[in-house]
Amino acid sequence: MSDARNPDDTDDTDDVRQEATVDDEAFEPVAVFGESEEMDLRPGSDDCYKCSTCDTACPVAEVDDEFPGPKFQGPEQWRLKRKGDHDIDESVMSCSNCMRCDDACPSDVPLSQMHNTARGEYVKNGMSRLSREYVRNRMLANYRTLARLGSTVPRLTNFLMGNSVVQTLNEKLLGITSEREFPEFAEETFREWWESRGGANVESDDKRVAYFHGCYANYNTPAVGKAAVRVFESFGYEVLVPPQRCSGTPMFANGMLDDAERAAEVNVEELAAAIEDGADIIASCTSCSMSLRQEYPELFDFEGTASVAARTYEAVEYLRLFEDLDGALEDSEIEGQEFAYHAPCHARNQGIAGQAVELLDRLDGASAEDVGPSCSGISGTYGWKQEKYDTSMAIGAEMFEHMEDADAETGLTECPTCAMQMEHGTGYEVRHPLEVLEAALVE
Repeated sequence: MSDARNPDDTDDTDDVRQEATVDDEAFEPVAVFGESEEMDLRPGSDDCYKCSTCDTACPVAEVDDEFPGPKFQGPEQWRLKRKGDHDIDESVMSCSNCMRCDDACPSDVPLSQMHNTARGEYVKNGMSRLSREYVRNRMLANYRTLARLGSTVPRLTNFLMGNSVVQTLNEKLLGITSEREFPEFAEETFREWWESRGGANVESDDKRVAYFHGCYANYNTPAVGKAAVRVFESFGYEVLVPPQRCSGTPMFANGMLDDAERAAEVNVEELAAAIEDGADIIASCTSCSMSLRQEYPELFDFEGTASVAARTYEAVEYLRLFEDLDGALEDSEIEGQEFAYHAPCHARNQGIAGQAVELLDRLDGASAEDVGPSCSGISGTYGWKQEKYDTSMAIGAEMFEHMEDADAETGLTECPTCAMQMEHGTGYEVRHPLEVLEAALVE
């Protein structure tokens, strides 16, 4: 069994929502490295007793001897900076933001949030706005902006971005690795499909969810978004698709906290309105759900932030909690498919790492083999940086090996960038669990 919450753990689904509901006043934003005051140490960070468990769990530290590890990036940088004569060390930019250190720490030190704020301060005060690294990181962090532009002429964009000359120029001029193939833009985005479809096919006052599709399902893999809509409608849910910006995950990872705050403010306003309209929030990307659930309430204090955090779920997790998804799958079947499943780091942080394997065990014709606990190594934008590419592939090597050893030729994961890495390292086609559920329950 995974450590995901099991629907059998409660007899009343309303209890789950009540347990998850937290008043706005219960949250306070974090300013670990505040500008206008002495170090504002977040509660719990003093609990670090230097056991180094976080360092042993860090996939970057495992393959990069020059990376000092999460203990230094968090508590030790804080202690040094509190003395007033220490700037944030640039090595914080080598943290991939996988957030495994959060899970590993036995004292609940808020390591990833210390890293986020430290990165933000380093970028703000220690990185030239004219440097190639800053320009490249700002572009990668704001993928939605590039995707909106590129998807207006997807065929032309796909041709240009797939051209070896353009890839070489991207590497020489921007430091974006030419080793990877840029993801193709869909000819019809998810939101265009949603509008042409006429919106929701099901109306319900009792069962309503607001879908946070994120950038990748909108611009690159709309099939995942369509699957989410169709699966939830098959269970009688009215699906809302509110306006939304990037979840902020790549912005946190690149220290672009001002960009993340602007995006978060829009998302919180729109999603809080959907909650007021009776909806819970679902996301198909585990990094998006992680951002809404954990990073927003720890960093921002917009009105509604706490409600959005408390009412956000990963999509499959939601169906397991509030519907008899296991029973529905036991009554279904698909034509024989075997999957090599990789649990994203951000799914592990949310306690839902094993749910896909458990679900497919109940579906006739399908099986999924977990390829182990290793990180995929790409960590969003991290593996796209020229200087991080080799580290990214070294981290992913264990996953590639286990995928190739599995009795499967199709990958399975909830994270779009993990899917990129799985495809890049093995050549396997990779699907999202929602696509498998759609094939079993809808088609």
